[in-house]
Amino acid sequence: MASVVSNRLLGLVLIVALLGAGGRTLWLWLDKPIQRIAIKGELRHINTAYLNQQVLPMVKGQTWLSVDLQDLRTKIMQAGWIRNARISRRWPSTLVVDIDERRPVAYWNDGQLLGQDGEAFSLKGVTNVGQLPHLGGPPGSGPEVIDYLDYLQRLLTPLSLSVSQLRLEPRGAWRFQANDNFWVMVGQDDREQRLKRFIAAWQRDLESRHRSIRYIDLRYPNGIAVSWHGESAAAD
Repeated sequence: MASVVSNRLLGLVLIVALLGAGGRTLWLWLDKPIQRIAIKGELRHINTAYLNQQVLPMVKGQTWLSVDLQDLRTKIMQAGWIRNARISRRWPSTLVVDIDERRPVAYWNDGQLLGQDGEAFSLKGVTNVGQLPHLGGPPGSGPEVIDYLDYLQRLLTPLSLSVSQLRLEPRGAWRFQANDNFWVMVGQDDREQRLKRFIAAWQRDLESRHRSIRYIDLRYPNGIAVSWHGESAAAD
């Protein structure tokens, strides 16, 4: 009886060993070097070839089953123009990277783009951006500048004005360019009241002479100053 039990136990051990050896052989057969990165997603701006150039060095020397997908995703997400990334394996040697790209809403500080969340990201590798306003401000001020841009656009659209440039200065003063034409100096304090005076002056007579305006300065207690092309500034 003891001999029968011993033989059965030995057989079980052999089966487990064979399965283990077979599993290892199967793993080694499947775990081939990564040959291809397939980029997916609704990409309107990011250059796919540029994406491949960025991702391929991250998987150099790694194999299809052994590569750490979570670690790879973390590295890919460090590229600021990627909002989200999902990575999966496609047999026999392909990794599929499904990208959600950031949607640029403005140029930022003459060298970057700004996303809807106000986060700045590199212009490198992004194409077909189109006509966007040019914004600027201190580091980290993107969300504040985006919010103020939205406010100004709502305020000025009924006047047939759009903001083509908006700047937040380091000390907190604001200025914007309207219709790629003239600048409006808003300043730091009492911005709402200053803009109300601007709207009143615009509707009263500035609109009819807007092509001659060089800039409008709202930083006065009870009025505004208008600088005309070829003339010195005049208070209104």
